[in-house]
Amino acid sequence: MKILAFVRVVPIGTSTASLSSYVAEVIKVIKSLGVNYQVTPFGTGVELNSFEDLTKLISLINEKLRSLNISRVLIDVSLDLRYDKEISLEYKVKSVQEKVSR
Repeated sequence: MKILAFVRVVPIGTSTASLSSYVAEVIKVIKSLGVNYQVTPFGTGVELNSFEDLTKLISLINEKLRSLNISRVLIDVSLDLRYDKEISLEYKVKSVQEKVSR
């Protein structure tokens, strides 16, 4: 079973209103795990194989932001757990797009 997670990371107390450099660092962490992901304007969708992978991802994101001297971080995680069939990020997007074009 794939775990689809939507992760939103908000560093607080940065020296600038722009967060894109921090988001880029988080994406580098995700890429280092070799998992499928999709960046959106408000967070990132990630496909994981286990809850252990999710825990590892969140831990690595936290470590990365701590190394950048961020003193406070909000991390929101939303999960999609489908037990009747295997799904992916692409599957979910394609399913909606097909219904919109009907």
